[in-house]
Amino acid sequence: MAERPARQAPKAQGARVVRTERLTPHMVRVVLGGDGLAGFALSGFTDHYIKLCFAPEGADYSHPFDMAAIREQFPRELWPTTRTYTVRAWDPVAREMTVDFVVHGDEGLAGPWAMHAAPGDQVTFLGPGGGYGPDASADWHLLVGDESALPAIAATLEQMPAGAVVLAFVEVPDASEEQKVVTPDGVAITWLHRDGRPVGDALTAAVKALDFPAGEVQAFVHGEAGFVKEIRRHLRLERQIPLSQLSISGYWRAGQSDDAWRAVKREWNEQVEREQESAA
Repeated sequence: MAERPARQAPKAQGARVVRTERLTPHMVRVVLGGDGLAGFALSGFTDHYIKLCFAPEGADYSHPFDMAAIREQFPRELWPTTRTYTVRAWDPVAREMTVDFVVHGDEGLAGPWAMHAAPGDQVTFLGPGGGYGPDASADWHLLVGDESALPAIAATLEQMPAGAVVLAFVEVPDASEEQKVVTPDGVAITWLHRDGRPVGDALTAAVKALDFPAGEVQAFVHGEAGFVKEIRRHLRLERQIPLSQLSISGYWRAGQSDDAWRAVKREWNEQVEREQESAA
C-alpha cells in the first residue's frame, strides 16, 4: 500500500489585539490588527472563520507560531490547541478583523482569553475558511442559531441582497444578550429567550411552527449539535428541503468539552446525514 503524503500544517498568521468591547454580559468583541494582517483577505462568504491557536501551558512559542516546525519538533501534547471563531467583520482599509466570543467566566479556552485580552496582546491564527453566503436567487432565507452562531447570522444579515425575504431566529439566555444588528433593509432578528430551558428548545419549536413563505428557501442552521440535528431532520424529512439549499453545522455539543466534541464531530455529522437520508 502506498504511503500517504505527509499532512502539511497550514500557514499561521499573526495579529495583535487593538481593542476589546463587552457587547453583552456573555459576549466579548475583540478587534485584531497589525502588520500580520497585510495579506489577509476574505472570499465573499458570510460565515468566514479563523482558527485561533493557543499554546499549552509552559510552551514558549513566539507569534506567529510555526505550526510545521512545532509538529515536527515537539510531541503532540505540546502542540497548540485551536478554536474556531467566525470573522464578524473585516475592514481591509483599517486592516482590522473583528471576532466575537461567547464567554462564561473562566470556562473554556478562547472565552477567558478574550475576556482578559488587552491592546498589544499577540495571537496566532489559521485561515480564513468559509462556505456559506446568501444566494440572491433564493426566494427567501431562513437563519437559525444560538448565541454561538450570532456573529455569522449578524454578518449574513448585513450582507443580504437588497429586497431579500429573511426570517432570522436567534436564541439567547435572556433579553440582556440581545444585540442591535443594522441591516440594509431593516430585517430584524426574532429573539428567543432560553430562560433556563435546554439550548435549542425554543428554536426547534419556532421552526416547526413556522408558516414557510412560498418558493425555495436557503437555510442556515448552526449552533448546539442536538437542536441542529432536530431542525435538520425537520427541514429534510418534513419540509422536503434539498441538502443543496442547507448550510447546517453543530458548532458545539451540550455536555461535551470543545476537544471531546471536535474529536467526534465529523463522524457524528456523517452518521446523522446517513440516518436522515435513509429516512428521506
